[in-house]
Amino acid sequence: MTVRRPTRALGRADTATPRPVAPPAPVGRRRFAELTGSWRAALRIARRESRRSRRRTALVLAMIAMPVAALAFLAASYDMAELTPQERVDRRLGVADAQLQWIANTPVDQDEWGEGWSTRQGELPAKVTAAQLTALLGPGSRVTEVRPHVPLTLRGPHRDEVVNGRVLDLTDPLTRGLVRFRAGRAPQQPGEVAVSPRALRRLDLRLGHAVAAADGSRAYTVVGVVEFPDDLGPVVALHPGAVPSTGPEPDGVWLADVPGTVDAALVSRLNDSGVVVTARHLGSATGSDRTWLGSIMGENPNDLSTGVLIAGLGLLEVVLLVGPAFAVGVRRRRRDLALVAVAGGDAAQLRRVVLADGVVLGVLGAAAGLLVGVGAAFAGRPLMEQYVFSARFGGYRCWPSALVLLGGVAVLAGVLAALAPAWTAARQDVSAGLAGRRTPAKSPGRWLALGLALVVGGAGLAAFGATQTSPAVILTGLILGELGLVCCTPTLLGALARLGRVLPLAPRIALRDASRNRAAAAPAICAVMAAVASSVALGGYLASDGAREARAYRPALPTGHVLVYPIGTTGQPTLAQITDAARNQLGVGAVAPVQTPSCGTERTGYCDIAPVLPPTRACPWQPGVQLPEAHRQQARADPRCQIRQIDYLGGYVEAEVDDGTALPLLTGADPAATAAATAVLRAGGVVVTDPRYLHDGLVTVRVREREAAPDRETVLDLPGYALPGATGQSRLMLSTTAARQLGLSWSPTGWVIGTTTPPDEEQQARFAAALRPFGTLSLSVETGGPPRDVSPVLLLLAAAAGLITVGAAGVATALAAAEGRAELTTLAAVGAAPAVRRLLAICQAGVIAGLGSVLGIVAGLGTAAIVLFSVNRQYASDWPVSDPYPFLVPWPALGVLVLVPVVAMLGAGLFTRARLPIERRLD
Repeated sequence: MTVRRPTRALGRADTATPRPVAPPAPVGRRRFAELTGSWRAALRIARRESRRSRRRTALVLAMIAMPVAALAFLAASYDMAELTPQERVDRRLGVADAQLQWIANTPVDQDEWGEGWSTRQGELPAKVTAAQLTALLGPGSRVTEVRPHVPLTLRGPHRDEVVNGRVLDLTDPLTRGLVRFRAGRAPQQPGEVAVSPRALRRLDLRLGHAVAAADGSRAYTVVGVVEFPDDLGPVVALHPGAVPSTGPEPDGVWLADVPGTVDAALVSRLNDSGVVVTARHLGSATGSDRTWLGSIMGENPNDLSTGVLIAGLGLLEVVLLVGPAFAVGVRRRRRDLALVAVAGGDAAQLRRVVLADGVVLGVLGAAAGLLVGVGAAFAGRPLMEQYVFSARFGGYRCWPSALVLLGGVAVLAGVLAALAPAWTAARQDVSAGLAGRRTPAKSPGRWLALGLALVVGGAGLAAFGATQTSPAVILTGLILGELGLVCCTPTLLGALARLGRVLPLAPRIALRDASRNRAAAAPAICAVMAAVASSVALGGYLASDGAREARAYRPALPTGHVLVYPIGTTGQPTLAQITDAARNQLGVGAVAPVQTPSCGTERTGYCDIAPVLPPTRACPWQPGVQLPEAHRQQARADPRCQIRQIDYLGGYVEAEVDDGTALPLLTGADPAATAAATAVLRAGGVVVTDPRYLHDGLVTVRVREREAAPDRETVLDLPGYALPGATGQSRLMLSTTAARQLGLSWSPTGWVIGTTTPPDEEQQARFAAALRPFGTLSLSVETGGPPRDVSPVLLLLAAAAGLITVGAAGVATALAAAEGRAELTTLAAVGAAPAVRRLLAICQAGVIAGLGSVLGIVAGLGTAAIVLFSVNRQYASDWPVSDPYPFLVPWPALGVLVLVPVVAMLGAGLFTRARLPIERRLD
């Protein structure tokens, strides 16, 4: 092909055709495009790297996804368990049109759902009948009564079982929507019952079996198995004829069926009569705002801040656990990062390359955790309903806003975990990175100074929060102190590495590797330290609080003694029957009746019977009154006011009528004191266990008759005796002569049994079974101290900290083994034994777990000491004087935490191959 050029005149030069020049882009838009392109490239590199390092990716995803899955499981379960207002109405009404509750004989105001109301001064109406309600509802309506809470005690296979009884007519179509029939039929007569599956298992029953009441008054035949969606516990459905209504029922409700709809006029008419209405189609017909009454107010700011800080501690724990994996990844990619720098990448772009790893792995971990958590919540819904919430859930929901927040927090955790390695990567030596050389680790002094400042400041802030009783401030101080220890850990590793020169080969190499790889070792050590410190600090506080409660405990009886009280007025055993049962089942025969004084037969009110302190011994200040500082100091210095706060708050004096028979069993007095007290009682006097009430051989007794018109008061000085060494609460023992002088009467209210050791549950069950034919009784056994339920909490805390310790040590040991492959090859080349590799893994796990546990124990004990000291200082100027918190070491938790590093070391040795890697050069 021939191309002809246009002819031009001689002597004229060719001129280029001018092209339009695009105006320069704005600076902001250009920078945004550069930033977007840089992040796009960094995310592509991160995605490629996650595919290359599959094991490291799986490790990071597991550590991010596990807490996300657990929280997503809880969020979805809670959202399904929290019923919507319409679901609550459907569950309460079943197939009825409305639920009615007659609560007063005066008008009431209610919210639109009938869950909250207010009433004016008025009394409960008398027994409500169906005719009264149908008259209010109008012609064509029908109602049926439901009593949801009726206490019921039935005889079980081993002991009496307390179950929840519900009185309703299951043959009525209105109640069929409240239950789900599993087997059998509805009770049709008073002697028939339907039971829930849990009650069926607890009472060991089958359809057609009979079950008796604990007092033996009647027996019931099981004819059906039903499930109440709002209560999956042991429930027994009773026929209305089995428990007739004898008076006002505060918890009783009525299900109503009306010809039309429940409109605002009907609701208003019922409210004017004192009836609260819950209607299915009420909507906003009442015109009331459901948020002003019966609703949950906003969260407490202190609780909200405390929850945020606890979540921050958990986030920091995840960051510290994931950080070593990113640090090792950066070191293995230092040549790639150096090539990026040689190609023109600046420090910001290098940081983005590493931070993109955190973004990609955070997103993947969040997605995996959310899917697993929500799926587990849906799959485990029946178990959660049965064993945790004891009620059926509403619809399948997953709380989207909470899941979005959890996903954002997971991505944030990934970014924060990659933050320190990204900063290190941006400052690495490019030449050393290209050559594959390792730059020596440095710990600038400013980090140590910053860490010490944060530790001191956090301790001071935690102490200040303890004096102000502010958990949010205390947690803030703990977080600052923990961050300070994180800053100090690299310097500590360097110091320990220098001290390791005198150690054998394996521990010396382990300390050297930890010092060289501080970016990976320090976060793992800090993760262990944080978990152990939190466990020890909380465990120390709980142990101190338990010891304080034990010191403040006031027994009601001598240790091992038993009080037996009858329940109800029908069928009470005699003293001989109680004695025979105690001798046969408990192996003791020391039994005495307990007689309680009351107002005389001519009095109609309630009598308050108590001894009176002499004016010279009575404290001039009253507890519970806000006293100024000067008066509190005077009260603390006054000998009359040197009584602890628990004695002021528990200053009730138990009054009994006795002739000396029950006195030794109630007080545990020695024989000499018992003989002297018995002589005073038989002479017509009184006995007190608090010597302050005795003056000049007399005890002033005051009887106040309350709820009478007018109130009457009787005060007499009676011959008295102060019983020394009495155990139990403060008592006033009246003789029969003294009771008559005060115008009192008395009656037996129970029996006291003296034993040498507290009877166990089996003995109590046998004793109760022996007395079952004589009526329903209540047993109260004095164990000598408060229930000890702190140890399980301490062990759970220690177990959680131990799990984190083992996990952190395992992750750090595995990463160190992958990073130190070249050193292991060198050891094999110089003739090291195969067991050296296993011993080295054991020492590396010991450095991580041991150092972290030691730092955590020290930090936890120091935190507990600061908090307890500050709390004691706060209460030091109070009056009445409160018991201080003793500083106790939680030895059960420490025992577990001391064994955890040993377990981590043994696990590292067990799962590490002994054969050293051997590599040869390829020619």
